[in-house]
Amino acid sequence: MPVEQFQRDLARLKNDLQAQADRVYDLFFKSVDSFFAVDLARADEVIHGDRVIDRVDVEIERASIPLLGMGETDPSSIRSVLTIVKVNNELERIADCGVDIAEAVKASDGVDMPVPPTFRVMANSVIAMVRDTRAVLANSDTDLARKVLAYDDTVDRFTREILLDVQKKVASGGISVPFAFRLHTVVRSIERAADHCTNICEQVIYLASGRIVRHLPEGWTDPTVPEEV
Repeated sequence: MPVEQFQRDLARLKNDLQAQADRVYDLFFKSVDSFFAVDLARADEVIHGDRVIDRVDVEIERASIPLLGMGETDPSSIRSVLTIVKVNNELERIADCGVDIAEAVKASDGVDMPVPPTFRVMANSVIAMVRDTRAVLANSDTDLARKVLAYDDTVDRFTREILLDVQKKVASGGISVPFAFRLHTVVRSIERAADHCTNICEQVIYLASGRIVRHLPEGWTDPTVPEEV
């Protein structure tokens, strides 16, 4: 009976996590959309929507603790619970990135300013990463997880190029300093969301195979068995 109860509770927790991933994707998409549209009302939706995500984040974490106390010894089952806890935290962090973007929109008071052309490309790319990460979770898709990991370096390159462009435009008077600060916040928030996506994909690969991936200067490694200590 304890094993059957464990599996039922684990399945319920996985469903809750997937529903949370759907909420986070919707919130993050709205936050980026609110920035490009300079939509203060949509930014408010993001900020208020984060309250639900914060509440569910705590609920999932609390529900995970009893599972670890059921005495389950199967390594795969234990990894499942630990992965849920870690992924849950990463999802909440993506939502926080969305809130930071929405707050930058609110600080703009509806004033529109030109952004570097590559910024929209970067933003859309990270939205796709969040969307694909949601699919990785739903299907335990390690192939898609590797594709998400592979794109992180491109996002980092976009970030460097965009922030350099912003510095040049501030120096030339092309954009105001307050707007440059807001744009910097948004760019960094989008970059951090991409990082959280890669963390989730690493966890899915670990859950599926018991193997870990590492990010080295030359790129992401193939999954390897953790070294014993």
